[in-house]
Amino acid sequence: MAEFRAAEALQREVWGQGDLPDPADLMMVIQAEGGLAGGAFAEGQLLGYVFGFPTRDPSIQHSHRLAVRPMARGAGLGVRLKRYQRSWCLARGITLIRWTFDPLRAVNAVLNIHQLAATSNTYLEDYYGEMEGINRGLASDRLLVDWHLDAPVVAALAQGGQRPVQPATALPLSLPKDLEQLTQTAPDQARDLRNQLRALLQTAFANGRSIVDFDRNERCYLLAEEQSSTAEDSSRKAIRL
Repeated sequence: MAEFRAAEALQREVWGQGDLPDPADLMMVIQAEGGLAGGAFAEGQLLGYVFGFPTRDPSIQHSHRLAVRPMARGAGLGVRLKRYQRSWCLARGITLIRWTFDPLRAVNAVLNIHQLAATSNTYLEDYYGEMEGINRGLASDRLLVDWHLDAPVVAALAQGGQRPVQPATALPLSLPKDLEQLTQTAPDQARDLRNQLRALLQTAFANGRSIVDFDRNERCYLLAEEQSSTAEDSSRKAIRL
């Protein structure tokens, strides 16, 4: 329980004052019932953790939190935690992990889309309602991403390979370098960017395109035509139309 309480404290440090952390006892029980709470430690100190739980489909896990303490960032710990999660899931027959992230945060787009090769075709508008902490001041729009653990590009990257080049077009909008600072210093500009990105991605998804990569230099999403469509995909598309 001491480790779960450390994870609860880490959430407060990362997400800021007022954000409600996942309680230590809830994380412990979810892990006991088949979820994942994995931590990265150095000399007994929790530096980062990942937390996911089962869904109604035994082959799918929802990844709810990923956090790295500020002093431990820049060393690839977030990628290592996600790759640990991938190995943990594959060993248990789980082949797809889903999670949400703020589409305006470039650092998260680099990790989730470019480094891990997750994809997205689902835009969730103001998903969590009004939020506090680092999310204060903006509508809580989120991308729902799909991380297909056995996809060739995902497997290649997990083994240290290179991302293959694929045809894609750039979304004509660059993300801010620091969304939190922009929200504090120029809130109207941050809200305008939120609305612009929302409109662009909702239109792209409605026209059958998906996010397949992120250009870290231009800080923009790369999109391509969807490869396949399932009944579940169709129901999810209804969310964003």
